[in-house]
Amino acid sequence: MLPNDPPTKPQAATPAHHDATGQLRALGWSEHFADQATSAALAQTPPVRITQVHRNTLHIQGVDLDTIIPSLQGVTVGDWLLFDKEAPRNSQLLSRKSLIKRRAPGHDRKEQLIAANLDTAFVVTSCNNDFSLARLERYVAMAHDASVTPVIILSKIDLTTDPNAFVEQAQSISPQISVVSLNARSPEASGFLRPWCQAGQTVAFLGSSGVGKSTLTNSLAGNEAIATQDIRASDDKGRHTTTGRQLYILPSGCAVLDTPGMREIQLTDVSSGLEETFADLHALQQNCRFNDCAHNTEPGCAVQAAIASGDVDVPRLQRWLKLVAEDAENTKFLADRKRRDRARNKPEKSVSKHSAKK
Repeated sequence: MLPNDPPTKPQAATPAHHDATGQLRALGWSEHFADQATSAALAQTPPVRITQVHRNTLHIQGVDLDTIIPSLQGVTVGDWLLFDKEAPRNSQLLSRKSLIKRRAPGHDRKEQLIAANLDTAFVVTSCNNDFSLARLERYVAMAHDASVTPVIILSKIDLTTDPNAFVEQAQSISPQISVVSLNARSPEASGFLRPWCQAGQTVAFLGSSGVGKSTLTNSLAGNEAIATQDIRASDDKGRHTTTGRQLYILPSGCAVLDTPGMREIQLTDVSSGLEETFADLHALQQNCRFNDCAHNTEPGCAVQAAIASGDVDVPRLQRWLKLVAEDAENTKFLADRKRRDRARNKPEKSVSKHSAKK
């Protein structure tokens, strides 16, 4: 199924999936990628998808192909390559339709690529002490900036007497975002996610450790292929079970990415995502008297007027201002760093992007 096709009923694993078209579509292949190469190029360098990134190697899958190749710089899980069998390091990266990234933990502020070519990001959190509206907003902003559909998943509803309170908080981020509450271990859990998990789609589970990402992946796959662990009773925090990002190809033809827990989500270069996530505040600031209004004590501040009338929540405004400042600082730091690297003229091996079909 191509991205703009209407949803179809998930298909069971059949011999038809062993033909080239079926295998590629199950991996997430679409016209977006097919249009980037001629038929001759596709025949000579067959398309493959990166399903795992290790320290020194990549796990790739394609038509009747499942192998390990040497690492390439500038790629991440979910990327598509035109695979050069004779010289794997010369494989060419196809233009992405989406990319989720963050500022990596640590003092050097490097940019970390999380996943490429996603259609939907399931942002998973638990109905317990792990729940954080601020963290959810960070994930949603990353997804919006990448043009990936965010869906908030509230797990462990069996552990709370008032799941609706969590639903209301999550929905306050945006009325346009779908919020799904479920028990990840329930047999019905996968059914709640099926609308986004059709054949040809790529979805990812994002969230902290122990919120149920791997459990939900197992539920969609219909088996217990991924190990899981319980959370710590003392603080509701999870233990790392998934240690690397891995793309699983389900019998239904949907590709599912399971990721390690990420508690630290530093934003970088996601200004458009913040505008969409905080669309109400972004729209209000357009009516402020001064273009550089800090929304504090300036005269003619439309945001402060909305606060006075009760239309804007003060904590939400504070979270927005914090994220905008953080994103601007990290974006500037990375841009300055790239300029310094270019000035030093350091040679850097990277996988080349494939040019559009002529």
